[in-house]
Amino acid sequence: MCGCVSELDMTLMLDFESSELEGRKLGHCSDRAVPMDTTASGTSSVQYHNVTEQAIVPLAPPPVAHQRKQRHCFGNAIPGEFPLSANPSIVLHFLSACNLNPQDLAKLEASVFCLRFPKVGILQPAHFTPDHELSLAELAAHDMCQKRAIFKPMTIEQQQCLKQRCGGSWKLVLRYVLAGEACTRREKSQAIAGPGHSLAVTSKGAVYSFGSNSSGQLGHGTTHEEPHPSLIRSLLGVRIIHAAAGAGRTMLISDAGRVYAFGKDSFGEAEFGADGNKLVTTPQAVESLKDIFVVQAAIGNFFTAVLSREGMIYTFSWGDESKLGHQTEPNDLEPRPLLGALENIPVVQIAAGYCYLLALACQPNGMSVYSVGCGLGGKLGHGTRTDEKEPKLIERFVELNLQPVVVAAGAWHAAVVGKDGRVCTWGWGRYGCLGHGNEDCESVPKVVEALSNVKAIHVATGDYTTFVVSDAGDVYSFGCGESSSLGHDTAAADEQGNRQTNVLSPEVVTSLKERVVQISLTNSIYWNAHTFALTDSDKLYAFGAGDKGQLGVKLAANQTERAIPDRVDVDLS
Repeated sequence: MCGCVSELDMTLMLDFESSELEGRKLGHCSDRAVPMDTTASGTSSVQYHNVTEQAIVPLAPPPVAHQRKQRHCFGNAIPGEFPLSANPSIVLHFLSACNLNPQDLAKLEASVFCLRFPKVGILQPAHFTPDHELSLAELAAHDMCQKRAIFKPMTIEQQQCLKQRCGGSWKLVLRYVLAGEACTRREKSQAIAGPGHSLAVTSKGAVYSFGSNSSGQLGHGTTHEEPHPSLIRSLLGVRIIHAAAGAGRTMLISDAGRVYAFGKDSFGEAEFGADGNKLVTTPQAVESLKDIFVVQAAIGNFFTAVLSREGMIYTFSWGDESKLGHQTEPNDLEPRPLLGALENIPVVQIAAGYCYLLALACQPNGMSVYSVGCGLGGKLGHGTRTDEKEPKLIERFVELNLQPVVVAAGAWHAAVVGKDGRVCTWGWGRYGCLGHGNEDCESVPKVVEALSNVKAIHVATGDYTTFVVSDAGDVYSFGCGESSSLGHDTAAADEQGNRQTNVLSPEVVTSLKERVVQISLTNSIYWNAHTFALTDSDKLYAFGAGDKGQLGVKLAANQTERAIPDRVDVDLS
Protein backbone atom coordinates (compact mmCIF):
# COMPACT_ATOMS: atom_id res chain seq x y z
CA MET A 1 0.00 0.00 0.00
CA CYS A 2 1.12 3.55 -0.56
CA GLY A 3 2.17 5.86 2.23
CA CYS A 4 -1.02 7.91 2.04
CA VAL A 5 -3.19 5.09 3.35
CA SER A 6 -2.13 4.07 6.83
CA GLU A 7 -2.90 0.74 8.44
CA LEU A 8 -5.50 2.57 10.51
CA ASP A 9 -7.19 3.92 7.39
CA MET A 10 -7.38 0.46 5.87
CA THR A 11 -8.67 -1.06 9.13
CA LEU A 12 -11.40 1.55 9.29
CA MET A 13 -12.44 0.86 5.70
CA LEU A 14 -12.38 -2.91 5.97
CA ASP A 15 -13.93 -3.21 9.42
CA PHE A 16 -16.31 -0.27 9.20
CA GLU A 17 -19.36 -2.51 9.06
CA SER A 18 -18.49 -4.49 12.17
CA SER A 19 -17.01 -1.69 14.32
CA GLU A 20 -18.89 -0.60 17.45
CA LEU A 21 -19.08 3.13 18.02
CA GLU A 22 -19.48 3.76 21.75
CA GLY A 23 -22.57 5.77 22.67
CA ARG A 24 -24.07 5.63 19.13
CA LYS A 25 -26.47 3.22 17.49
CA LEU A 26 -27.22 3.43 13.80
CA GLY A 27 -30.60 2.59 12.35
CA HIS A 28 -31.22 1.61 8.73
CA CYS A 29 -29.45 3.82 6.23
CA SER A 30 -31.03 5.62 3.30
CA ASP A 31 -31.73 3.72 0.07
CA ARG A 32 -29.64 6.16 -1.90
CA ALA A 33 -25.88 6.56 -1.90
CA VAL A 34 -24.56 9.51 0.09
CA PRO A 35 -22.33 11.82 -2.00
CA MET A 36 -18.89 12.48 -0.65
CA ASP A 37 -17.90 16.03 0.22
CA THR A 38 -14.47 16.48 -1.35
CA THR A 39 -13.25 19.96 -0.56
CA ALA A 40 -10.01 21.66 -1.44
CA SER A 41 -8.65 20.78 1.96
CA GLY A 42 -8.98 17.09 1.17
CA THR A 43 -11.38 16.43 4.06
CA SER A 44 -14.45 14.32 3.57
CA SER A 45 -17.65 13.62 5.48
CA VAL A 46 -20.08 10.72 5.38
CA GLN A 47 -23.68 11.68 6.03
CA TYR A 48 -26.09 9.21 7.63
CA HIS A 49 -29.77 9.69 7.01
CA ASN A 50 -32.79 8.67 9.12
CA VAL A 51 -30.83 8.25 12.34
CA THR A 52 -33.44 7.36 14.94
CA GLU A 53 -33.70 9.39 18.11
CA GLN A 54 -32.43 7.54 21.16
CA ALA A 55 -34.16 7.51 24.50
CA ILE A 56 -32.21 8.69 27.52
CA VAL A 57 -30.59 5.65 29.10
CA PRO A 58 -30.42 5.44 32.93
CA LEU A 59 -26.96 5.63 34.42
CA ALA A 60 -27.24 2.12 35.88
CA PRO A 61 -29.51 0.05 33.63
CA PRO A 62 -30.37 -3.48 34.60
CA PRO A 63 -28.10 -6.08 33.02
CA VAL A 64 -29.48 -7.57 29.81
CA ALA A 65 -28.17 -10.28 27.55
CA HIS A 66 -26.37 -8.82 24.54
CA GLN A 67 -27.95 -9.74 21.26
CA ARG A 68 -26.08 -8.78 18.11
CA LYS A 69 -28.35 -7.18 15.55
CA GLN A 70 -28.05 -7.69 11.86
CA ARG A 71 -27.40 -4.38 10.14
CA HIS A 72 -28.57 -3.67 6.64
CA CYS A 73 -26.97 -0.81 4.74
CA PHE A 74 -28.63 1.35 2.10
CA GLY A 75 -31.65 -0.90 1.75
CA ASN A 76 -29.75 -4.10 0.94
CA ALA A 77 -30.90 -7.03 3.08
CA ILE A 78 -27.69 -9.08 2.93
CA PRO A 79 -26.36 -9.46 6.50
CA GLY A 80 -22.81 -8.26 7.05
CA GLU A 81 -22.48 -6.42 3.75
CA PHE A 82 -19.56 -4.02 3.48
CA PRO A 83 -21.31 -0.62 3.72
CA LEU A 84 -18.90 1.26 1.43
CA SER A 85 -20.17 -0.77 -1.51
CA ALA A 86 -23.06 1.65 -1.71
CA ASN A 87 -20.79 4.69 -1.42
CA PRO A 88 -17.63 3.91 -3.43
CA SER A 89 -16.61 7.56 -3.53
CA ILE A 90 -15.21 7.11 -0.02
CA VAL A 91 -12.81 4.42 -1.16
CA LEU A 92 -12.15 6.24 -4.43
CA HIS A 93 -10.92 9.17 -2.36
CA PHE A 94 -8.33 6.97 -0.66
CA LEU A 95 -7.26 5.45 -3.97
CA SER A 96 -6.97 8.59 -6.03
CA ALA A 97 -5.23 10.55 -3.29
CA CYS A 98 -2.37 8.08 -3.16
CA ASN A 99 -1.09 8.10 -6.74
CA LEU A 100 -1.16 4.32 -6.92
CA ASN A 101 0.12 2.61 -10.02
CA PRO A 102 -2.14 0.40 -12.15
CA GLN A 103 -0.77 -2.78 -10.60
CA ASP A 104 -1.71 -1.53 -7.12
CA LEU A 105 -5.19 -0.72 -8.33
CA ALA A 106 -5.68 -4.18 -9.77
CA LYS A 107 -4.53 -5.81 -6.54
CA LEU A 108 -6.78 -3.61 -4.45
CA GLU A 109 -9.77 -4.35 -6.64
CA ALA A 110 -9.16 -8.09 -6.43
CA SER A 111 -8.32 -8.48 -2.77
CA VAL A 112 -8.80 -5.50 -0.48
CA PHE A 113 -12.03 -3.74 -1.35
CA CYS A 114 -14.37 -6.69 -1.15
CA LEU A 115 -17.45 -8.07 0.48
CA ARG A 116 -16.77 -9.49 3.92
CA PHE A 117 -18.68 -12.51 5.16
CA PRO A 118 -17.65 -12.88 8.83
CA LYS A 119 -19.46 -16.19 9.41
CA VAL A 120 -17.42 -18.08 6.83
CA GLY A 121 -14.36 -15.85 6.97
CA ILE A 122 -13.81 -15.46 3.23
CA LEU A 123 -13.21 -12.51 0.96
CA GLN A 124 -14.81 -12.08 -2.44
CA PRO A 125 -14.12 -9.35 -5.02
CA ALA A 126 -16.59 -6.48 -5.04
CA HIS A 127 -17.21 -4.64 -8.31
CA PHE A 128 -18.54 -1.21 -7.48
CA THR A 129 -20.43 0.24 -10.43
CA PRO A 130 -21.88 3.62 -9.54
CA ASP A 131 -21.95 4.51 -13.24
CA HIS A 132 -23.09 0.98 -14.10
CA GLU A 133 -19.99 0.43 -16.24
CA LEU A 134 -16.72 0.88 -14.32
CA SER A 135 -15.25 -1.06 -11.41
CA LEU A 136 -13.77 0.85 -8.50
CA ALA A 137 -10.21 0.41 -9.75
CA GLU A 138 -11.22 1.68 -13.20
CA LEU A 139 -12.89 4.69 -11.58
CA ALA A 140 -9.76 5.42 -9.56
CA ALA A 141 -7.51 5.01 -12.60
CA HIS A 142 -9.65 7.41 -14.63
CA ASP A 143 -9.69 9.86 -11.74
CA MET A 144 -5.87 9.71 -11.58
CA CYS A 145 -5.58 10.15 -15.35
CA GLN A 146 -7.57 13.37 -15.04
CA LYS A 147 -4.79 14.78 -12.89
CA ARG A 148 -2.05 14.21 -15.51
CA ALA A 149 -0.98 17.21 -17.55
CA ILE A 150 -1.33 15.69 -21.03
CA PHE A 151 -4.69 14.11 -20.20
CA LYS A 152 -6.43 17.20 -18.81
CA PRO A 153 -6.98 19.06 -22.13
CA MET A 154 -8.43 16.02 -23.90
CA THR A 155 -12.08 15.98 -24.83
CA ILE A 156 -14.26 13.06 -23.77
CA GLU A 157 -14.09 11.68 -27.30
CA GLN A 158 -10.28 11.94 -27.33
CA GLN A 159 -10.10 10.22 -23.95
CA GLN A 160 -12.26 7.36 -25.16
CA CYS A 161 -10.14 6.99 -28.31
CA LEU A 162 -6.99 6.82 -26.19
CA LYS A 163 -8.66 4.25 -23.93
CA GLN A 164 -9.42 2.00 -26.88
CA ARG A 165 -5.92 2.50 -28.30
CA CYS A 166 -4.40 1.43 -24.97
CA GLY A 167 -6.51 -1.73 -24.73
CA GLY A 168 -9.91 -0.63 -23.44
CA SER A 169 -8.99 -0.01 -19.79
CA TRP A 170 -8.35 3.17 -17.80
CA LYS A 171 -5.72 1.27 -15.83
CA LEU A 172 -3.85 0.69 -19.10
CA VAL A 173 -4.27 4.37 -20.01
CA LEU A 174 -2.82 5.34 -16.63
CA ARG A 175 0.13 3.00 -17.16
CA TYR A 176 0.70 4.53 -20.61
CA VAL A 177 0.64 8.11 -19.29
CA LEU A 178 2.87 7.41 -16.27
CA ALA A 179 5.38 5.45 -18.38
CA GLY A 180 5.76 8.37 -20.77
CA GLU A 181 6.30 10.83 -17.93
CA ALA A 182 8.92 8.61 -16.30
CA CYS A 183 11.14 7.77 -19.27
CA THR A 184 11.24 11.31 -20.74
CA ARG A 185 11.19 13.34 -17.48
CA ARG A 186 8.08 15.12 -18.67
CA GLU A 187 7.09 18.01 -16.37
CA LYS A 188 10.55 17.89 -14.77
CA SER A 189 13.89 19.61 -15.34
CA GLN A 190 16.01 18.26 -18.20
CA ALA A 191 19.46 18.70 -19.72
CA ILE A 192 20.26 18.02 -23.39
CA ALA A 193 23.85 17.61 -24.63
CA GLY A 194 23.45 18.22 -28.35
CA PRO A 195 26.07 18.23 -31.10
CA GLY A 196 28.05 21.34 -30.21
CA HIS A 197 25.24 23.09 -28.34
CA SER A 198 23.28 22.44 -25.17
CA LEU A 199 19.84 22.98 -23.70
CA ALA A 200 18.60 23.10 -20.12
CA VAL A 201 14.87 23.05 -19.32
CA THR A 202 13.75 24.12 -15.87
CA SER A 203 10.97 22.39 -13.95
CA LYS A 204 8.80 25.46 -14.65
CA GLY A 205 9.34 25.21 -18.40
CA ALA A 206 11.92 27.93 -19.09
CA VAL A 207 14.73 27.07 -21.53
CA TYR A 208 18.42 28.01 -21.45
CA SER A 209 20.75 27.37 -24.38
CA PHE A 210 24.50 27.71 -24.91
CA GLY A 211 27.36 26.59 -27.15
CA SER A 212 27.70 26.57 -30.94
CA ASN A 213 25.25 28.84 -32.77
CA SER A 214 26.36 28.98 -36.40
CA SER A 215 22.84 28.13 -37.60
CA GLY A 216 20.92 30.04 -34.94
CA GLN A 217 20.23 26.83 -33.03
CA LEU A 218 20.39 28.61 -29.66
CA GLY A 219 17.23 30.58 -30.44
CA HIS A 220 18.53 33.98 -29.32
CA GLY A 221 18.07 35.75 -32.66
CA THR A 222 21.79 35.70 -33.46
CA THR A 223 24.44 33.33 -34.80
CA HIS A 224 27.02 34.12 -32.10
CA GLU A 225 28.41 31.45 -29.79
CA GLU A 226 27.23 31.59 -26.21
CA PRO A 227 29.59 30.11 -23.58
CA HIS A 228 27.16 30.52 -20.68
CA PRO A 229 23.53 29.44 -20.24
CA SER A 230 21.29 32.13 -21.67
CA LEU A 231 17.50 32.26 -21.35
CA ILE A 232 15.46 32.05 -24.57
CA ARG A 233 13.37 35.11 -23.83
CA SER A 234 11.06 34.88 -26.82
CA LEU A 235 9.47 31.83 -25.18
CA LEU A 236 8.67 33.52 -21.87
CA GLY A 237 5.10 32.62 -21.03
CA VAL A 238 5.31 29.30 -22.88
CA ARG A 239 5.95 26.25 -20.71
CA ILE A 240 8.34 23.81 -22.38
CA ILE A 241 8.15 20.16 -21.28
CA HIS A 242 10.61 18.54 -23.71
CA ALA A 243 13.63 19.48 -25.83
CA ALA A 244 15.61 17.80 -28.61
CA ALA A 245 18.89 18.87 -30.19
CA GLY A 246 20.42 17.86 -33.51
CA ALA A 247 23.38 19.14 -35.48
CA GLY A 248 22.57 22.78 -36.15
CA ARG A 249 18.91 22.61 -35.06
CA THR A 250 16.69 22.50 -32.00
CA MET A 251 13.10 21.50 -31.28
CA LEU A 252 11.08 22.38 -28.19
CA ILE A 253 7.68 20.98 -27.12
CA SER A 254 5.25 23.02 -25.03
CA ASP A 255 2.75 21.73 -22.51
CA ALA A 256 0.03 22.63 -25.04
CA GLY A 257 1.52 20.20 -27.55
CA ARG A 258 2.98 22.86 -29.86
CA VAL A 259 6.36 22.32 -31.51
CA TYR A 260 8.90 25.14 -31.84
CA ALA A 261 11.91 24.70 -34.14
CA PHE A 262 14.95 26.83 -34.93
CA GLY A 263 18.37 26.54 -36.54
CA LYS A 264 18.75 24.75 -39.87
CA ASP A 265 15.41 24.14 -41.55
CA SER A 266 16.66 21.00 -43.30
CA PHE A 267 16.28 17.48 -42.00
CA GLY A 268 18.90 16.08 -44.35
CA GLU A 269 22.22 14.66 -43.17
CA ALA A 270 23.62 16.91 -40.49
CA GLU A 271 26.84 18.40 -41.81
CA PHE A 272 27.55 16.88 -45.18
CA GLY A 273 24.09 16.53 -46.70
CA ALA A 274 21.57 18.99 -48.05
CA ASP A 275 21.44 22.46 -46.49
CA GLY A 276 18.21 24.15 -45.67
CA ASN A 277 16.90 27.15 -47.52
CA LYS A 278 17.32 29.49 -44.57
CA LEU A 279 18.38 29.79 -40.95
CA VAL A 280 15.80 30.33 -38.22
CA THR A 281 17.38 32.11 -35.24
CA THR A 282 14.35 32.38 -32.98
CA PRO A 283 11.79 29.68 -32.05
CA GLN A 284 9.05 29.34 -34.64
CA ALA A 285 5.95 27.17 -34.31
CA VAL A 286 5.93 24.31 -36.79
CA GLU A 287 2.70 24.89 -38.68
CA SER A 288 2.58 21.42 -40.21
CA LEU A 289 2.23 20.00 -36.68
CA LYS A 290 -0.42 22.44 -35.41
CA ASP A 291 -3.15 19.79 -35.53
CA ILE A 292 -1.06 17.18 -33.69
CA PHE A 293 -0.63 17.35 -29.90
CA VAL A 294 3.09 16.50 -29.65
CA VAL A 295 4.78 15.32 -26.43
CA GLN A 296 8.29 14.33 -27.60
CA ALA A 297 10.74 14.83 -30.47
CA ALA A 298 13.85 12.89 -31.56
CA ILE A 299 16.35 14.17 -34.11
CA GLY A 300 18.46 11.75 -36.14
CA ASN A 301 21.05 12.60 -38.77
CA PHE A 302 18.71 12.02 -41.70
CA PHE A 303 15.30 12.57 -40.18
CA THR A 304 13.26 13.88 -37.29
CA ALA A 305 10.45 12.07 -35.48
CA VAL A 306 7.76 13.37 -33.15
CA LEU A 307 5.44 11.49 -30.81
CA SER A 308 1.81 12.50 -30.35
CA ARG A 309 -0.16 12.47 -27.11
CA GLU A 310 -2.03 9.43 -28.41
CA GLY A 311 1.21 7.50 -28.98
CA MET A 312 1.45 7.92 -32.77
CA ILE A 313 4.85 8.52 -34.41
CA TYR A 314 5.22 11.06 -37.22
CA THR A 315 8.43 11.48 -39.23
CA PHE A 316 9.95 14.13 -41.47
CA SER A 317 12.21 13.42 -44.44
CA TRP A 318 14.58 10.48 -44.95
CA GLY A 319 12.53 9.03 -47.75
CA ASP A 320 15.41 7.43 -49.66
CA GLU A 321 14.38 3.89 -50.55
CA SER A 322 11.34 4.42 -48.31
CA LYS A 323 13.36 3.72 -45.16
CA LEU A 324 10.51 5.02 -42.99
CA GLY A 325 7.75 3.63 -45.14
CA HIS A 326 7.37 6.73 -47.31
CA GLN A 327 9.21 8.62 -50.06
CA THR A 328 10.10 12.24 -49.30
CA GLU A 329 12.73 14.91 -49.91
CA PRO A 330 15.50 15.81 -47.41
CA ASN A 331 13.91 19.15 -46.48
CA ASP A 332 10.32 17.93 -46.45
CA LEU A 333 8.56 19.29 -43.36
CA GLU A 334 5.28 17.46 -43.89
CA PRO A 335 4.78 14.97 -41.03
CA ARG A 336 3.86 11.46 -42.12
CA PRO A 337 2.60 8.79 -39.71
CA LEU A 338 4.86 5.81 -39.14
CA LEU A 339 2.47 3.01 -39.97
CA GLY A 340 2.93 -0.74 -40.09
CA ALA A 341 3.11 -2.64 -36.81
CA LEU A 342 2.81 0.49 -34.65
CA GLU A 343 -0.26 1.91 -36.34
CA ASN A 344 -2.59 0.75 -33.56
CA ILE A 345 -0.11 0.41 -30.69
CA PRO A 346 0.55 3.41 -28.38
CA VAL A 347 4.19 4.45 -28.05
CA VAL A 348 5.49 6.12 -24.87
CA GLN A 349 9.05 7.01 -25.95
CA ILE A 350 11.07 7.42 -29.16
CA ALA A 351 14.85 7.49 -29.57
CA ALA A 352 16.72 8.38 -32.76
CA GLY A 353 20.19 7.15 -33.69
CA TYR A 354 22.33 8.08 -36.66
CA CYS A 355 20.05 6.33 -39.18
CA TYR A 356 17.44 4.40 -37.21
CA LEU A 357 14.61 4.84 -34.74
CA LEU A 358 13.56 2.95 -31.59
CA ALA A 359 10.05 3.03 -30.14
CA LEU A 360 9.03 1.93 -26.64
CA ALA A 361 5.46 0.65 -26.99
CA CYS A 362 2.83 0.10 -24.30
CA GLN A 363 0.67 -2.96 -24.94
CA PRO A 364 -1.90 -4.68 -22.71
CA ASN A 365 0.49 -7.58 -22.09
CA GLY A 366 3.44 -5.34 -21.24
CA MET A 367 6.08 -3.04 -22.69
CA SER A 368 7.96 -3.79 -25.89
CA VAL A 369 10.50 -2.21 -28.26
CA TYR A 370 10.24 -1.76 -32.03
CA SER A 371 12.98 -0.61 -34.39
CA VAL A 372 13.12 0.69 -37.96
CA GLY A 373 15.79 2.00 -40.32
CA CYS A 374 19.39 1.07 -41.06
CA GLY A 375 20.49 -2.27 -39.63
CA LEU A 376 24.25 -1.86 -40.05
CA GLY A 377 26.11 -3.32 -37.07
CA GLY A 378 23.02 -5.15 -35.83
CA LYS A 379 21.67 -2.07 -34.04
CA LEU A 380 18.04 -2.87 -34.88
CA GLY A 381 18.26 -5.87 -32.54
CA HIS A 382 16.67 -8.50 -34.79
CA GLY A 383 19.68 -10.82 -35.14
CA THR A 384 20.56 -9.53 -38.62
CA ARG A 385 22.19 -6.49 -40.19
CA THR A 386 19.51 -5.81 -42.74
CA ASP A 387 17.46 -2.62 -42.98
CA GLU A 388 13.83 -2.46 -41.92
CA LYS A 389 11.49 -0.13 -43.81
CA GLU A 390 8.69 -0.53 -41.27
CA PRO A 391 8.77 -0.93 -37.47
CA LYS A 392 9.56 -4.45 -36.33
CA LEU A 393 9.23 -5.94 -32.84
CA ILE A 394 12.48 -6.84 -31.08
CA GLU A 395 11.55 -10.30 -29.85
CA ARG A 396 14.60 -10.93 -27.71
CA PHE A 397 13.12 -9.24 -24.62
CA VAL A 398 10.44 -11.91 -24.34
CA GLU A 399 13.14 -14.59 -24.24
CA LEU A 400 15.01 -12.60 -21.57
CA ASN A 401 11.79 -12.11 -19.56
CA LEU A 402 12.59 -8.39 -19.46
CA GLN A 403 10.04 -5.57 -19.46
CA PRO A 404 11.68 -2.49 -21.08
CA VAL A 405 10.98 0.86 -19.40
CA VAL A 406 13.61 3.15 -21.00
CA VAL A 407 15.24 3.01 -24.45
CA ALA A 408 18.31 4.85 -25.74
CA ALA A 409 19.61 5.02 -29.31
CA GLY A 410 23.28 5.79 -29.81
CA ALA A 411 24.84 6.53 -33.17
CA TRP A 412 25.57 2.83 -33.82
CA HIS A 413 24.40 0.98 -30.72
CA ALA A 414 21.35 0.91 -28.47
CA ALA A 415 20.42 0.16 -24.86
CA VAL A 416 17.38 -0.61 -22.72
CA VAL A 417 16.65 -0.59 -19.00
CA GLY A 418 14.24 -3.24 -17.74
CA LYS A 419 11.66 -2.88 -15.02
CA ASP A 420 13.79 -5.18 -12.85
CA GLY A 421 16.83 -2.90 -13.30
CA ARG A 422 18.72 -5.02 -15.81
CA VAL A 423 20.51 -3.29 -18.70
CA CYS A 424 20.67 -4.67 -22.24
CA THR A 425 22.87 -3.35 -25.05
CA TRP A 426 23.28 -4.31 -28.69
CA GLY A 427 24.72 -3.03 -31.97
CA TRP A 428 28.23 -2.08 -32.96
CA GLY A 429 30.49 -2.71 -29.94
CA ARG A 430 33.44 -0.57 -30.98
CA TYR A 431 35.55 0.84 -28.09
CA GLY A 432 33.58 -1.33 -25.62
CA CYS A 433 30.41 0.77 -25.79
CA LEU A 434 28.23 -2.31 -25.13
CA GLY A 435 29.89 -2.96 -21.77
CA HIS A 436 30.51 -6.68 -22.34
CA GLY A 437 34.29 -6.45 -21.86
CA ASN A 438 35.10 -6.58 -25.58
CA GLU A 439 34.48 -4.76 -28.85
CA ASP A 440 32.29 -7.40 -30.45
CA CYS A 441 29.02 -6.56 -32.20
CA GLU A 442 25.75 -7.92 -30.84
CA SER A 443 22.81 -8.19 -33.21
CA VAL A 444 20.28 -8.94 -30.45
CA PRO A 445 19.93 -7.35 -26.98
CA LYS A 446 22.35 -8.84 -24.44
CA VAL A 447 22.27 -8.30 -20.68
CA VAL A 448 25.29 -6.40 -19.31
CA GLU A 449 26.44 -8.97 -16.75
CA ALA A 450 28.94 -6.57 -15.19
CA LEU A 451 25.92 -4.60 -13.89
CA SER A 452 24.15 -7.64 -12.41
CA ASN A 453 24.40 -6.21 -8.89
CA VAL A 454 23.10 -2.80 -9.97
CA LYS A 455 19.45 -1.82 -10.33
CA ALA A 456 19.42 0.67 -13.19
CA ILE A 457 16.75 3.33 -13.68
CA HIS A 458 18.16 5.29 -16.62
CA VAL A 459 20.48 4.78 -19.61
CA ALA A 460 21.97 7.18 -22.17
CA THR A 461 23.95 6.44 -25.32
CA GLY A 462 26.10 8.51 -27.66
CA ASP A 463 28.71 7.92 -30.31
CA TYR A 464 30.24 4.64 -28.97
CA THR A 465 29.59 5.71 -25.39
CA THR A 466 27.09 4.49 -22.77
CA PHE A 467 26.02 5.77 -19.33
CA VAL A 468 23.86 3.97 -16.75
CA VAL A 469 22.27 5.51 -13.65
CA SER A 470 21.38 3.27 -10.70
CA ASP A 471 18.49 3.63 -8.28
CA ALA A 472 21.04 4.78 -5.71
CA GLY A 473 22.04 7.68 -7.96
CA ASP A 474 25.43 6.22 -8.94
CA VAL A 475 26.65 6.62 -12.51
CA TYR A 476 28.47 4.00 -14.60
CA SER A 477 30.07 4.72 -17.97
CA PHE A 478 31.88 2.71 -20.64
CA GLY A 479 32.99 2.96 -24.25
CA CYS A 480 35.00 5.57 -26.09
CA GLY A 481 37.02 7.85 -23.82
CA GLU A 482 37.59 10.54 -26.44
CA SER A 483 37.11 14.13 -25.26
CA SER A 484 37.07 12.95 -21.63
CA SER A 485 33.30 12.49 -21.99
CA LEU A 486 33.21 9.36 -19.76
CA GLY A 487 33.94 11.38 -16.64
CA HIS A 488 36.89 9.23 -15.52
CA ASP A 489 40.05 11.12 -14.60
CA THR A 490 42.37 8.68 -16.36
CA ALA A 491 45.28 11.08 -16.76
CA ALA A 492 46.76 10.13 -13.39
CA ALA A 493 46.70 6.41 -14.21
CA ASP A 494 48.01 6.76 -17.76
CA GLU A 495 51.81 7.16 -17.98
CA GLN A 496 51.45 9.25 -21.12
CA GLY A 497 48.76 11.42 -19.53
CA ASN A 498 46.24 10.20 -22.10
CA ARG A 499 42.66 10.94 -21.07
CA GLN A 500 41.20 9.16 -24.06
CA THR A 501 41.40 5.67 -22.62
CA ASN A 502 38.54 3.42 -23.71
CA VAL A 503 36.56 1.53 -21.07
CA LEU A 504 35.32 -1.95 -22.05
CA SER A 505 33.27 -2.68 -18.91
CA PRO A 506 31.11 -0.39 -16.73
CA GLU A 507 33.05 1.74 -14.25
CA VAL A 508 31.65 4.06 -11.60
CA VAL A 509 32.10 7.76 -12.29
CA THR A 510 33.55 8.53 -8.87
CA SER A 511 33.90 12.24 -9.61
CA LEU A 512 30.11 12.61 -9.38
CA LYS A 513 29.47 12.89 -5.65
CA GLU A 514 25.73 13.69 -5.65
CA ARG A 515 22.71 11.57 -6.46
CA VAL A 516 22.18 11.66 -10.24
CA VAL A 517 18.77 11.18 -11.92
CA GLN A 518 19.54 11.88 -15.59
CA ILE A 519 22.49 11.68 -17.99
CA SER A 520 22.61 13.24 -21.45
CA LEU A 521 25.49 12.99 -23.90
CA THR A 522 26.26 13.98 -27.46
CA ASN A 523 24.87 11.56 -30.00
CA SER A 524 26.65 12.54 -33.22
CA ILE A 525 29.60 11.17 -35.17
CA TYR A 526 30.58 14.67 -36.33
CA TRP A 527 31.09 16.38 -32.97
CA ASN A 528 33.34 15.74 -30.00
CA ALA A 529 31.13 14.50 -27.19
CA HIS A 530 30.20 16.22 -23.96
CA THR A 531 28.06 14.96 -21.10
CA PHE A 532 25.59 16.36 -18.58
CA ALA A 533 24.69 14.87 -15.21
CA LEU A 534 21.52 16.18 -13.52
CA THR A 535 21.11 15.56 -9.78
CA ASP A 536 17.94 15.06 -7.77
CA SER A 537 18.45 18.56 -6.33
CA ASP A 538 18.39 20.06 -9.88
CA LYS A 539 22.11 20.73 -9.99
CA LEU A 540 23.73 20.34 -13.41
CA TYR A 541 27.29 19.08 -13.93
CA ALA A 542 29.15 19.05 -17.27
CA PHE A 543 32.28 17.38 -18.62
CA GLY A 544 33.83 16.45 -21.96
CA ALA A 545 34.40 18.66 -25.01
CA GLY A 546 33.83 22.37 -24.50
CA ASP A 547 35.49 24.05 -27.46
CA LYS A 548 32.28 25.84 -28.50
CA GLY A 549 31.10 26.73 -25.00
CA GLN A 550 28.70 23.77 -24.92
CA LEU A 551 29.69 22.85 -21.35
CA GLY A 552 28.42 26.13 -19.98
CA VAL A 553 31.42 26.36 -17.65
CA LYS A 554 34.58 28.43 -17.87
CA LEU A 555 37.65 26.60 -19.17
CA ALA A 556 41.27 27.55 -18.62
CA ALA A 557 43.23 29.25 -21.41
CA ASN A 558 43.84 26.89 -24.37
CA GLN A 559 41.71 24.22 -22.72
CA THR A 560 39.11 22.57 -24.97
CA GLU A 561 37.72 19.85 -22.71
CA ARG A 562 37.09 19.04 -19.07
CA ALA A 563 37.66 15.58 -17.59
CA ILE A 564 36.12 16.19 -14.16
CA PRO A 565 32.44 17.25 -13.85
CA ASP A 566 32.01 20.94 -13.13
CA ARG A 567 28.86 22.69 -11.87
CA VAL A 568 26.94 24.66 -14.48
CA ASP A 569 25.65 27.96 -13.17
CA VAL A 570 21.97 27.60 -14.03
CA ASP A 571 18.93 27.34 -11.76
CA LEU A 572 16.73 24.45 -12.94
CA SER A 573 14.40 24.39 -9.96
